[in-house]
Amino acid sequence: MLSVMRTGCRRTWRSLRRHSSSSQGYQQANVVVLPRRMADDFEDFCHSNPAPLPLLYRSQSGETSCEPLAKHADIRTDISEFCVYEDGRLVKTVSSLQSYSDPARTGSQLADMVTFYLGCSFGFEGRLEEAGIPVRNVEQGRNVSMFRTAVHCIPKGEFRCPLVVTMRPVPAGLLDAAVEVTHQNPRAHGAPVHVGDPALLGILDLTRPDYGDPVELQPGDVPVFWACGVTSIEAILSSKPPLAFSHSPGCMFLTDIPDAPSANTDPQLTPLCFLVTHNPLLYSLVSKATAGKIRQLERIIGDDPGQRGIAALFVQDELLRCCLALSHSSSVAIVTGFPTHHQHSPPDETDGPPGAIAMATMLLSLGKRVTLLTDHRAADMNRALVDEAVRTGVLKAAIPLVIFEDRGPDSAMHFLCHHGDPTKPRFDHLVAIERSGRAQDGNYYNMRGENIKHLVDPIDDLFLAAQNIPGVMTTGIGDGGNELGMGKVKEKVKQLMPKGDLVACDVAADCAVTAGVSNWAGYAVACGLYLLHTCPAHQRYLRRGLGLQLVTSDLQLQDWRRNLPSVQKEELFLGTLVRFGIRSGKTGNLAMEVDGLTFHPTHSQMISRLLEITLGSPGQNRPISHD
Repeated sequence: MLSVMRTGCRRTWRSLRRHSSSSQGYQQANVVVLPRRMADDFEDFCHSNPAPLPLLYRSQSGETSCEPLAKHADIRTDISEFCVYEDGRLVKTVSSLQSYSDPARTGSQLADMVTFYLGCSFGFEGRLEEAGIPVRNVEQGRNVSMFRTAVHCIPKGEFRCPLVVTMRPVPAGLLDAAVEVTHQNPRAHGAPVHVGDPALLGILDLTRPDYGDPVELQPGDVPVFWACGVTSIEAILSSKPPLAFSHSPGCMFLTDIPDAPSANTDPQLTPLCFLVTHNPLLYSLVSKATAGKIRQLERIIGDDPGQRGIAALFVQDELLRCCLALSHSSSVAIVTGFPTHHQHSPPDETDGPPGAIAMATMLLSLGKRVTLLTDHRAADMNRALVDEAVRTGVLKAAIPLVIFEDRGPDSAMHFLCHHGDPTKPRFDHLVAIERSGRAQDGNYYNMRGENIKHLVDPIDDLFLAAQNIPGVMTTGIGDGGNELGMGKVKEKVKQLMPKGDLVACDVAADCAVTAGVSNWAGYAVACGLYLLHTCPAHQRYLRRGLGLQLVTSDLQLQDWRRNLPSVQKEELFLGTLVRFGIRSGKTGNLAMEVDGLTFHPTHSQMISRLLEITLGSPGQNRPISHD
């Protein structure tokens, strides 16, 4: 049956190249034929870039069959159209390679060449249809759209080229199903490498593909991008072999391998798709197991021992969205500081700075740039706190502190963006944790309803300006509703929190993370980032499917664990705050407590619970080194 299909394929390639689901349930393959001297480097190139180049089989020199993939196959004739390259230039297309194995005509050039068979995304289109997911290119009678990206594959030897992706529109409500179906077939490129705005891959116009045909999105569709085996053609063009061949895009080799899900797929490792931001449109992937753990963290920090009623402000998955956005970020600005004790000097409270430092040290450990925003009045104190946190090993490294001053209507834009240009932001995420937020009347209130505006710089303006800067996300963390960013849930604050009509923050953040104590949310963000960076599904997505699946070294993993919050570090830093005269928020006590709750047992137990979920077992709170 399959041999008949291959024979028919040679005669009807014009039809097949425009109907990619014609494999009738069998895996299809991209094909590359290279000189033997380049074969080892190309194999290494495939292994280093497994999503675009899933290697199914490498032939021996001159071998025209491929028994492990297809019985009675002959690569010279079993593809409907080949591309012929000379010195890295496409010179022609041919319907057969037989002439290149004829000693009388060409000296049997194929005898000294190696054929590579690579998995193809056409192999999963039938599975998408079975799952009820429309395949728009098939519906429209077109070949799939293929695009060069601005993402560079990991080079090996002579091979270095951009990643090529296919684009298939998927209805937003079916994204999880599409991700799950394709994740189950890593031989056909696996799960998507990008979901959302094509410009984030360097693709400027979806109507002008580099290969294949333009495919139209329908209302409600999201562009979804899978790594593509046409990357191998780009590898040929860049490496310039004297002679090489490939399949013509859309004209695939048909194998005898059923297009079936991998038998080794663990359901808990299946990725889920989450919306991160609308501007620009970006979704991210994370495994079911990791998402479940971060949701556990979110539930735990919702404990309310102070009985403030914070559960009324809870929005599910805000912690997960915040962590995903931070994972995709490169430069993060963090602000804290709630001067609730206006009658004391300093007026600040012990909730906020520990959570800010916990997030900062994990972000630094993951290679992010971190900046701390501070009020002018508190700048010297915060510099001293940062220096002490670095000296004692609580903070991984020193971070810059900056002050924002309102000098006119464009101040916020010029602060956030180079030369005030919204296409050149300095930061891609702003985080406010236990930061006093501007109320509807323009004032700033503590939970007692006292106006503390005279102690607060207008950092809220930065969060408002960020709403108009593509690619800049904001997160607000709070435990009462009067904190910066809690404007996202202000109607609930007004209705359900004490003095809510007066104190509710009017400035919204993209993510509003609530907790019984704000510090706890900072610890949970640090733990969530650790979980994301040890999640294979998320790491693969961040890397666009390039690089080996397991890239985390033991040394790197140890560094990340060392920079998680711990009972020892948080107790040490709280002691530093107390020595600086910073008081508990609820009681005003100058003591080892936060929001009226003593560090032992309340806060120490919370940290231990978060670490138990993050690391999988208790007892990970080892003493830290201060050398």
